[in-house]
Amino acid sequence: MPVPEKIAYDPHAPVDPRVETLVNELIGRVADKWTLLVLEELEDHGTCRFTELSRRVPGISQKMLTQTLRQMERDGLLVRTVHPVVPPKVEYCLTDLGHSLGEAFCGVWVWAGANLERVARARMAFDARD
Repeated sequence: MPVPEKIAYDPHAPVDPRVETLVNELIGRVADKWTLLVLEELEDHGTCRFTELSRRVPGISQKMLTQTLRQMERDGLLVRTVHPVVPPKVEYCLTDLGHSLGEAFCGVWVWAGANLERVARARMAFDARD
């Protein structure tokens, strides 16, 4: 499978409206904590069943997990596999696209780790003004 070409970001270049729409949709979706948590669990643990994900993502309801998984599947971030057994066995795993999105958001973790103290100091300074 060919590796996508890395494109340098130019803030002054015209933006394809389809790209802008996709970025806005993905930011909205991935900024949703449930999507990020499911993405993280699948990245860390590989293929998981619905009940495993439900246990691994504290506080998520069955309905919200179902909605999150369906949207991630629709976006091509994961694959849902139904095994024809009784009771039904359904598994979820990240696609290459899902892994690459996880890698993209890994930078946020690196940034947060590198800047934790600076953010804490800025918040303390801000709170002290009130």
